[in-house]
Amino acid sequence: PLGLGGTTPQLPYGVHKIKWAITDGCGNESTCEYEFEVKDCKPPTVVCFNGLSTNIMVTGMAPIWASDFLQYGDDNCTPAGKLKYSIRKAGTGTGFPVDGQGNPITGLTFGCSELGDQPVELWAMDLAGNASFCSTFINVQDNDGVCGGDNVAVSGALQTESGDGLEDANVNLQAMPTSGAPVDLNAMTDDLGQYAFANVPTGSDYTVTPTKDDDPLNGVSTYDLVLISKHILGLEPLGSPYKMIAADANKSGSITTFDIVEVRKLILGIYTEFPANTSWRFVDKDYVFPTPSNPFAAQFPETISASGVQVPQVEDFVAVKTGDVNGTAVPNSLLSSDDRTAGTLLFDVEDRQVKAGEEFEVSFRAADKSLGFQMTVALAGLEVADIVETDKVRASNFGVFNKEGALTASVDGDVAEFSVRFRAAKSGRLSEMLGVSSRITRAEAYSLSGERQGVAFRFNSGGASTVSGVGFELYQNQPNPFVN
Repeated sequence: PLGLGGTTPQLPYGVHKIKWAITDGCGNESTCEYEFEVKDCKPPTVVCFNGLSTNIMVTGMAPIWASDFLQYGDDNCTPAGKLKYSIRKAGTGTGFPVDGQGNPITGLTFGCSELGDQPVELWAMDLAGNASFCSTFINVQDNDGVCGGDNVAVSGALQTESGDGLEDANVNLQAMPTSGAPVDLNAMTDDLGQYAFANVPTGSDYTVTPTKDDDPLNGVSTYDLVLISKHILGLEPLGSPYKMIAADANKSGSITTFDIVEVRKLILGIYTEFPANTSWRFVDKDYVFPTPSNPFAAQFPETISASGVQVPQVEDFVAVKTGDVNGTAVPNSLLSSDDRTAGTLLFDVEDRQVKAGEEFEVSFRAADKSLGFQMTVALAGLEVADIVETDKVRASNFGVFNKEGALTASVDGDVAEFSVRFRAAKSGRLSEMLGVSSRITRAEAYSLSGERQGVAFRFNSGGASTVSGVGFELYQNQPNPFVN
């Protein structure tokens, strides 16, 4: 309709109303109103590339992406950068392709049964929900002979319960062909936890076994002992079969206080590895636990076997870090550990002068309540003579390394104080002979809300106090190429 003066009005999107008023020569007047909506009804324009090709990978699959086919997209209202794109195999549905959560499907995979030209639809949708598509095709090729001949591919991934890939794990595949000698293959996982074998003889029976047994302290701390203890007492169940497998440090098929003892010895530096277990365990990802609250009720598969393989196979595992029940292990080089702390737990110590040969007791009093703590106490001119045991603190909570000048501690539960008897090898000031370190056992504490804290000593003398925390130290390089 024309506006005043014969101009076309520029109306925004939305519902509008137009009104006509008609008057005759006798002064009679009549009106008429009509509502109408201005909206974007024009779908975007999308133009495809034609004649693209892809090659079957060693996994037996060929992935493609919507962006591979997009030459350009345009719309009358929506900026090009705001258009959404999706892709589907032609003839497998109608409308803009979305997944179960309503998100655009941006990628497809083709397998060995889909060699040659395969039609696809590239869709575009504007902000108003208008959608259109262009038709094109992809030529799927098998230039490496993955899909046929004498070999098939076996591949997969090792990932934690949270979906992070486990890097540098060894995957062994032993195959028994229908004829000829047995096949023994090994591969290392990449930073996404993926592995692949391209030359498994067709028709073979095979077994896939992943292993990784290094850096046992990765993700393991006294806070894990806090959580394991709560699980044993029934106060706070771990709630996941994989976490329960991680808590079974001695691989006994149950979770007991002996598992806490084993993990604590590792934290304290008494153990350098788990005596009866490996650093990582693996569970067939497709396995369904009959009793999730007790994963040990039935033997869970730590290998995957198949018989008479004829087509490419995908065998995935869930990687479980022994001793780590709160998921803090760093499984690959793409991730980094979280070094942030929320405050510092102070231990008050009465400062004093000590004499050479003197044996004396030192009390360390926590200034705040906590769920637990761990640390290395650095000793300069002091030796540990004895641990003063109480109903909450036992000698097993400590590791004595007099030759290395260190005392390690790992205490779970709200412990307000612990005491140690020292013997002085020289005279000096106590505040200059004791310090907090992370050289053997990392120094950290856990607030009542579960946040990780730093640890420091507060030396008190004559109304004055001095706080001493972790200083600059040379730790063992990680990863250590000389371990295992």
